Amino acid sequence: MPGVSTSRGDLVRWQFDLTWALFEYHLERLEPADFLWEPAAHCWTVRPGPAGTWIPDWAQTEPDPTPVPTMAWLTWHIGWWWSSAGEHLQGRPVPQHTEVAWPGAGAATIEWLRDLRRQWLGHLDRLADADLDRVVAYPWPADAGHTVAHLLGWVNAELMKNVAEIGQLRLLRAAR
Repeated sequence: MPGVSTSRGDLVRWQFDLTWALFEYHLERLEPADFLWEPAAHCWTVRPGPAGTWIPDWAQTEPDPTPVPTMAWLTWHIGWWWSSAGEHLQGRPVPQHTEVAWPGAGAATIEWLRDLRRQWLGHLDRLADADLDRVVAYPWPADAGHTVAHLLGWVNAELMKNVAEIGQLRLLRAAR
């Protein structure tokens, strides 16, 4: 409705919910074989590690050319940065990328992502508009001066980007 004021928190939540709805479209259609499909010879994925764990491909500096990620790698990546953002909002240490385990191809990863969403909604529900002005040091350096509002906007942008990448990969695989 024109002229109706929306709080910053409400706007961030609306944007998040819209992005998640787009993600659900793809999550509901993912098959276990989709996750590890390698769309190019030069790609990043997750690989079997010791004791049934999965190890994500990783480099401290992004390679050139940039590897094409698999849906497995993208879902692990979402889990890592989203877990990190949630931990930071709660004042807890941010996990290293090696500390966030990918659950595997299929339903376990989909449920993991949906659980991260439920946790994130809990964080959003506890934030008042005044909380959005608090300075945070994730994912930026502590002296960057960014706020919780920046962090929430970054989460939305990162999720939008990763959802688009997963959706495009799923559509390409389905079209083959």
